[in-house]
Amino acid sequence: MPGLFPPLSPYETGFLETGDGNRIFFALSGNPAGRPALILHGGPGSSLSESVRRHFDPRVWRIIQFDQRGCGKSTPNAGDFDNALADNTTWHLIGDIERLREMFGVERWLVFGNSWGATLALAYAETFPERVNSMILAGVTTTRWSEIDWLYNGLSLFLPEAWERFIAAIPERLRGDHPVAAYHTLLNDPDPTIRQKAAFDWHAWETGSISSDGRAGLPERWRDPAFVLVRARLCAHYFHHRAWLEDGQLLADAHRLADIPGALIQGRLDLQGPPATAYALSKAWPGSELTLVDSAGHSTSDRGMADAIMAAAKRFADYD
Repeated sequence: MPGLFPPLSPYETGFLETGDGNRIFFALSGNPAGRPALILHGGPGSSLSESVRRHFDPRVWRIIQFDQRGCGKSTPNAGDFDNALADNTTWHLIGDIERLREMFGVERWLVFGNSWGATLALAYAETFPERVNSMILAGVTTTRWSEIDWLYNGLSLFLPEAWERFIAAIPERLRGDHPVAAYHTLLNDPDPTIRQKAAFDWHAWETGSISSDGRAGLPERWRDPAFVLVRARLCAHYFHHRAWLEDGQLLADAHRLADIPGALIQGRLDLQGPPATAYALSKAWPGSELTLVDSAGHSTSDRGMADAIMAAAKRFADYD
């Protein structure tokens, strides 16, 4: 991708043992003596991204990434039907973040999150504000029910053909349920064929609203049956349970971030996370600054998004 720092290989990888049977895969990149930056991936279930770390100057930052519970190289895998996901909630993930911070000897760090990662970053920072010195959020979400319902229901206003296919894939017996509830049922069906089909149908629906560029097409990883099963099952799990958050909780508690400077990077054409959420957060969080990127949608690959993220990272490089 033009404008990003060159591809960067981790200098260290390993696993965090959580003590409850989960093993969390982590990767450290950049400068081992640099300023710590935690990167939280989206999804839920998308796993860590090699391209996202290229937004951060590897000479300046100690870049910390991990695969959230159930995805990527973390175990147990969410694609395993025997994994009931009972120990996979927002609050479990926040606990994992704190264990990683302690493991790496970090006092305070910059936290970056995109899409679902923005929700997780907010939940973490509002719980442990003393551990965060700055934040960068892109494709801002807070996972309120109105946002979930928009993504899997209201967005049909813009994508009627894809919506018709998305709903037609739901068996008649589940048509009275909300789409998230229906797909949650399908993705937990004992029949692996039903689970796999539901995973592809879920991703076929999401594909049309990722980018403002109509030529973007299906992300390469979304062609992998194992990847889409993990990601769809985790997305449905988190959204069906409304991320274990009180509705509107993250906006209501944004005052806890008052001492943390934040950059909100939002595509003006973002269909998956409409700008109204980022705008509401900027009003509730006095220390934040909202940048609306006129030509961009939800993807950090859209024109202007990378430049805005990299500018924010450069600005926060001197924050303690």
